[in-house]
This record gives sequence, structure tokens and C-alpha cells, in this order.
Amino acid sequence: MKKYDLLIIGCGASGFAAAIKASELTEGKIKIGMVCKGLLGGTCVNVGCVPSKYLIEIANKYFLSRKKFIGLELSAKINFTDIMSGLKKVIKELREEKYEKVLNYYSNVDLIKGDAAFIEPNRIRVNTEKGEQELSGSKIIIGVGSRPAIPPIQGLQNVGYITSDTVWDLKELPHSLLVIGGGAIGLEIGQALARLGSEVTVVEVMDRILPSPYFEPEISYALTDYLEDEGLNIYTKSTVTMVSKEGDTKVVEINTKRGKQRVEVDEILVATGRRPNTGNLGLEKAGIATDQKGYILVDKFLQTSNPIVYAAGDCIAKSLMLETLAAKEGVLAATNAIKGNIETIDYSTTPIVVFTDPQVASVGLTEDELMKREKVCSCRILKLDYVAKARLIGDTRGFVKLVVNPKDGTVVGVHILSPLASEIIMEGVMLVKNKVKLEELVETTHVFPTISESIKLAAQSFIRDPSRMSCCVE
Repeated sequence: MKKYDLLIIGCGASGFAAAIKASELTEGKIKIGMVCKGLLGGTCVNVGCVPSKYLIEIANKYFLSRKKFIGLELSAKINFTDIMSGLKKVIKELREEKYEKVLNYYSNVDLIKGDAAFIEPNRIRVNTEKGEQELSGSKIIIGVGSRPAIPPIQGLQNVGYITSDTVWDLKELPHSLLVIGGGAIGLEIGQALARLGSEVTVVEVMDRILPSPYFEPEISYALTDYLEDEGLNIYTKSTVTMVSKEGDTKVVEINTKRGKQRVEVDEILVATGRRPNTGNLGLEKAGIATDQKGYILVDKFLQTSNPIVYAAGDCIAKSLMLETLAAKEGVLAATNAIKGNIETIDYSTTPIVVFTDPQVASVGLTEDELMKREKVCSCRILKLDYVAKARLIGDTRGFVKLVVNPKDGTVVGVHILSPLASEIIMEGVMLVKNKVKLEELVETTHVFPTISESIKLAAQSFIRDPSRMSCCVE
């Protein structure tokens, strides 16, 4: 049996971040074992952030090529097979550069490829191509990630479907697609494929798309209008009840608020959330508690019910699944495992982005959350019609909403629906994190013309009518 100072189960964002941080904290003096079941890099680089944003970027460029500017005419053609080949090439390059080659810098880290399960509180058994191995760790970090959750819909398993893990294996663009789930994943992929030429229908069980409490309802409703303007069919407060097949066609029956609907499509994308990859870890043998869905229960230090075991990333019980959070949690878990429980995470200033077009970005409290906490709220919405840059690029869809606590004047929430929202939300993060007062934001000069100026204009709208403001007025 091989013994390690630190044993990491998982080789995605949280696992790599933990290995790197632990090596840095100890100057490479501790021996680390990293057990990897799948591809290095986990969800994000292989089937998540990287391929989805690549596809979105191409779809957006194709969409813009058909948009008319006075005096400018463009044309573009799509070769879906080549697009997917290019996507696979980028995935491979980034996996090699950001994960495989990175490991070469850490000679204290052993990579063990195989499927791990606990056999004792500090020991695991790994099934590798060469047989079984037993490993032990003085401290252990679990970062096994998650997988798509599949709802129990009659006929779905027999008919077949794709998920956010398998959509990247498509060889041809589906003529028609039904997306089950109106969250970030479903909307991002759905809009991208629609822009490339698919006829897309989205079915969401809640009363709005992006139903997460982190997003303002106004954003959900406005985005619905924009997506429908592009030709997507969106059913909210609706449920897929049965799926069947007629020849090569998949037939989907939907209960909607207007009655039963029958939709015929070439393909079905299931995007109804994710589940942790903890089912076969033997957590009970290590005394590690989970919730009913299998998520590992951790305290504020990311320590499990087994004091030598920490957990991070998508496999822990929390409300946000983000690659950036997984990496941050991996760093925290490694720090606390090595230095003692000294650090915690402030989730309240985590930015959340949905890469639709226009993009959605949020940080901090929503209006509803502030009302529940303080019983009072001061909010303003500034439409992009008032932002010169939006007019220049020909896209005034969206708005910026600022949530301010009137008791002390601090900005506690920033919510954006606009082009480039993902690029400007970090100003919102700094405003919320540093408890910046509204008057300080108003007094801060912003670059003109930019989309980021919309944040200042939203702040100015608390004290003056934006329709009566000239450009760059302070």
C-alpha cells in the first residue's frame, strides 16, 4: 500500500487547484496522490465551459454576419462538421496546456488513473488498468465533480437523448431540437444551435427561464422576449410528460399552461441540473455524511464528517456549481487540510454569468433578498437605450439593475442583461465586496463610450433623469 501526505480523489478544477496550492504551501515537500477516473481537467475543459463557449462564439459571429449595418453587408456559411472538429481541437489543446503539461511542474504529485472507493476512513482502493491498488492519505480531498441529472420521463431512455456532456459528439446539426430545462446550460446551448440553424423549443417547469433566485425576474422575462424574437419557442410552467418515436422523429408530449402540446423533433437535449459523482465512492466506509441526493456535507472549512477528509467542487452540498468556485474551494480545502481550519469562503460576492446573447451577469443580493432582510430596498433599472456604446454597436437589448441598501447607501447587488455583461460584472463584484456607497460610484469617472459606463449611468439614475443627461455628465 502506498502512503501519501495528501490524497486527492478527482482531477478536475477543484482537484488540480488543491494539488497546486498544497504544493505551493509546502514548497513541494509533501507527497500528493491524485486519482483520476476520467479525462484530466474534468467537466469544464472537456464538456463544459470550454466547448460551450467555443460553440457560442461561432454561433454569435454567424448571427452577427446576418445583422444589417448601414453600408455594410456580410455573408457566412456553416460547416457543422468542421465546427465540431475545431471544437475538439481546442479542447485537446487546452487540456494538454492547462492540465497535462502543468502536472510536469509538480514532481511531488503522482497521477493514478482509475476508479476510487473508500475501504477505510483513510484508505481507498483504485481499480486501474494494471489491477487494484490500495492508497492511504494522512489527509484526503474529494473533488469528483458532477454529471447531468436525467428526469424520470416516460419513454426518454428508450428514445434516447443528449446532454451537456454528449452534445459535443454531434456530427450533424439537428434540424429541430427540444431542450428540457430553461437554466443556463439549456439556454446557452439552445440559443447557439438555434443561431446555427436548428429549430429550438425550450421547456421549463418553473414560471420563468433562469428560475434561480440569484437572477432578477426582470432579466428572465426580458431574455425570454429576446430569445423568442430570434425564433426559439419557450414554454414555461410546463412539463414533458412522455417521449416516443415515430420513424426517425422523436415525439414529445408537453403539459403547458395552455393545455397539451405535441412537438416533433430530431433530437432532445436534457438540461435539468446535475448530480454528484459520489454514488460509488464508498463514503459510508469512511464515515462521510451526504444529503439525500448524494452531495457531501461539509462545514465552513469544507471539512466532512470525517475530520481528515475535505471535499470541494460540484460534489459538495451548496447552491452554486461553477468552475471558478470549484477551483477556489480546492484551494481552500488544501489550505485547511495542511494549515488547519483557518480559511472560509464568502459566497455572497461570487459573480454568476449566463453566456446567452445578451449575456446575463449577477452578483450580490436581488431586490427580493434585500426586502426580506431589511424590509426596505432602493433599486433602479437603466435600459441600454441610454448607453451610447450600445447604440454604436447596434444592440440596445437589456439593462442594468442596481440594488442599494437605503439604510447606509451601499451597493449590495448588481444585475446585468447586456452585451459583454460577463466582462463588466467584475466592477459589480468590487462594488459589493467593498461595500461601496452609491455616491462613491456616481463620483467615479468611467470610460466613454463603453458598456461598462452603464453601471455608472444606473447609479446616476438614482439622482437624475437619464433622459436629461448629456454624454459623460458627472
